[in-house]
Amino acid sequence: MNYFDFYDLPIAFELDETALRKLFLKKSKQYHPDFFTLESEAKQEEILALSTLNNEAYKVLSNRDKRIKYVLEQKGLLGDNANNKMSPAFLMEMMDINEKVMDLQFDFDAVAYQKIVAEVNQEEETLENGIVAVLANYEAGSTTENDNLKQILDFYLQKRYLRRLKQNLEKLEAEE
Repeated sequence: MNYFDFYDLPIAFELDETALRKLFLKKSKQYHPDFFTLESEAKQEEILALSTLNNEAYKVLSNRDKRIKYVLEQKGLLGDNANNKMSPAFLMEMMDINEKVMDLQFDFDAVAYQKIVAEVNQEEETLENGIVAVLANYEAGSTTENDNLKQILDFYLQKRYLRRLKQNLEKLEAEE
């Protein structure tokens, strides 16, 4: 059972967080193992599995980045057999930034570092602004689903790339 089915929600990238939390709490009470201590061992195991599923489903669906990854995995767009290639235009932009980062590794300059961080933050903001409407208007089974999923996959891969780049920049700063 996927997490959306578990909560009887449609597959979506944007969720009402308050409603999700209410569903989580309701299921937490419904499947709390302490209420089933007098049941058979098989029933206790079933309840424990449902309680675990509830916790994991909430952990994933309540986090936007994890939720995006989860939906893309459910749609077969991420994983071992998926073709996760980023756009050449994005990679060219990142090559310029990566060259600047490599220069910093050999000769750290605080001003240049701040400019690179600002550039990466601007890329991330532009990326976020470009996907907001697509995420909000996504509808499984619609005629635009495949195009929307392609855009969301590109967004996810690029955001993941930028996140790693920011982590590398933070490590570089910490070393100085």
